[in-house]
Amino acid sequence: MKNLLLFLTALMITSVSFSQEYPPILSMEEQAELFNENLEWKLDNVLPEIMRSEGLEMWLVICFENDTDPVYRTMNTWPGDNARRLSILIFHDSDEGFKKLSATWHGSYASGYMYENIFHDKSNGAQGQFETLADYIREADPKNIGINYDNRVIDDFTHVNGLSHFHYEKLYDALDRKYRDRLVSAKTVAIRWYETRTPWEMSFYKTMCKITHRLIAEFFSNEVIVPDVTNRNDVRWYIEERINSMGLKTWFFPSIDIIRSPANKEKYGDDDIIRRGDLLHCDVGIDYMGLTTDMQHLAYVCELDEDQPPAGLRELYKKGLRFQQITMDEMVEGRTGNEILVKSLEKGKAEGLQPVQYCHPINYFGHGSGMTIGRTEEQEFLPGSGEHPLYNNTTYALEFSVTGFVPEWDTEVRMGFEDDMVFTNGRARLIDGYPGKMYLIR
Repeated sequence: MKNLLLFLTALMITSVSFSQEYPPILSMEEQAELFNENLEWKLDNVLPEIMRSEGLEMWLVICFENDTDPVYRTMNTWPGDNARRLSILIFHDSDEGFKKLSATWHGSYASGYMYENIFHDKSNGAQGQFETLADYIREADPKNIGINYDNRVIDDFTHVNGLSHFHYEKLYDALDRKYRDRLVSAKTVAIRWYETRTPWEMSFYKTMCKITHRLIAEFFSNEVIVPDVTNRNDVRWYIEERINSMGLKTWFFPSIDIIRSPANKEKYGDDDIIRRGDLLHCDVGIDYMGLTTDMQHLAYVCELDEDQPPAGLRELYKKGLRFQQITMDEMVEGRTGNEILVKSLEKGKAEGLQPVQYCHPINYFGHGSGMTIGRTEEQEFLPGSGEHPLYNNTTYALEFSVTGFVPEWDTEVRMGFEDDMVFTNGRARLIDGYPGKMYLIR
């Protein structure tokens, strides 16, 4: 734990800055050591509180190798985030204390040193694993048993249906009748496991956001873009290659969109060459240390006689920053995503911002599990994740757009914004700020 605390202290940076230097990238060995220390702390300090808060006594995570439950991938140590053969994890809030158990063929080695192995007799293969699990449940007599299955609502990003029908049948057949009746959905516990950040993770997110901000500043510049020469797909592949060269990954292929004035459309149509006078919009995110970022920033390509974007674009950008703040102000602990959606849209519309809101959790997955505020195509009540309340120590990609008339272009323009945000100590704040003005490409 000493190394983890030292690293946490070193990352406690509060100032907003877009440095020209990248934070150092950790070696794979350093990443594994820190990831595993953090996982152990979270299993011991966060998961028991979540299960007790939700009234769940036992939680099972069951999956096959190469068909891994998304939850399992967040619960086993590095290196390796895949199941081994049939993998079974058991979390039991027992009278003797919180237990982290493994009934896996390869033992606790397959999942991590923090798990106690209860499967020893391999003579009956995978069937013996379910018998071992059933024996433990019979002895423990839990009041309820959570499984990763839920069919109450089609909810895109809960990641809580990782239990296959095959495994459900095997589990059901192995259990005594009375324990079959105690099977319940672990949906809320799983979502809260996904969305809750440890102190180390919240601090490390600062580094991740700095890396992503520096990357955007790099490719939204003349280092990468030559007006009237560079193709937008060249930039997309540059981003992909650049991230991979740093030893990191993208969780989606980066996008570069060209927003073009009517005059430029008349001259160039919808070609993919980045032209002077174009507005550029990016969407980029990295995957590092099991966490993700997701950001949308804007850049303006100056005409030869310009040193800043047209006033109409600058004014619309300010409106976007205003709606960003409105949304964060409306994020109050305990409010659901649907409640925040209504309040933020009401205020944004009253100020003439023409907002479209989509704030999604970002954590182990870019489109993470947790409270969601609207969807781009559905600016109304969202079942499932929209009904989920806002909890402390959670992280989000604050994604939205505003629309306004740009006199210089004689048309309405829609601007998309996105950056990563943390909700902690009862307050929402951007993790590493957001540029006060658009990037300029000369």
